[in-house]
Amino acid sequence: MDKGQLLLENQLCFSLYRLSKLVVSKYRPILTSLDITYPQYLVMIVLWEFKEVSVKELGERLSLDSGTLTPLIKRLCLKGFIDKKRSSKDERIVNISLTDKGQALKEKALSVPQEAACSSNLEIEKVIQLKETLDQLYKQLS
Repeated sequence: MDKGQLLLENQLCFSLYRLSKLVVSKYRPILTSLDITYPQYLVMIVLWEFKEVSVKELGERLSLDSGTLTPLIKRLCLKGFIDKKRSSKDERIVNISLTDKGQALKEKALSVPQEAACSSNLEIEKVIQLKETLDQLYKQLS
């Protein structure tokens, strides 16, 4: 048995974990000026694209469970960026939608991806390639 397989430096999971923490930390100062956290930013990205989604659909898109989503949604509602209401067609479905304030935040957020990408000092082609590789790995593992 090769004992090298149990070295921390040889663990793909640790490399991904460490990188994820670092990338999110690069977003933190950028998003602070928008008064949102990184997970809240992800919720807003989905809503900027779709305007309204059910909580279930939001969870599926972000790979988050309702226990994680509920406090995110609550805080974004309190900040006035989103509204939450039950569907008129099926009251079991809770829909989340943008408010005018949430839509206006999109304009302020347009520079976030570029600012975050610039902190990596990678060429854009390498960033795109890395994202494609990570997406492919996610699909294969799920």
